[in-house]
Amino acid sequence: MTVDKKLNVFEPFLASVKNVANQEKLRDVLAWVLREFPMLEPAIKWNQPMFTHHGTFIIAFSVSKSHFAVGTEGVEIEVFKDAIAAAGYKASKMLFRIKWTDDVNYDLLQRIIAYNMDEKAECKTFWRK
Repeated sequence: MTVDKKLNVFEPFLASVKNVANQEKLRDVLAWVLREFPMLEPAIKWNQPMFTHHGTFIIAFSVSKSHFAVGTEGVEIEVFKDAIAAAGYKASKMLFRIKWTDDVNYDLLQRIIAYNMDEKAECKTFWRK
């Protein structure tokens, strides 16, 4: 399936992002994930764009007025806390925020997604146990 077809899964969510520039920025991030990690399955769960692999959670995104958030299970925030801070992003227990005006650190996203895919290669559940 092509990136464009997979991206269609997210279109209803993206349409709910009223600011067109923000909508395009998030669309670019989601398309980047699909191009870099074509084996990931796109889905909308809990009203947010999410990627899974062999039925296990890898990464999710959510939006607010001033930023979009990269959702994790929390382990990743601890493992990558220095890189998240160095990128200028604010983190909480299970996510980090990228202001709409900030550049997206794609290297950091790539490392987090690859980490999860490696760490959860044998995972048989949606969330870590």
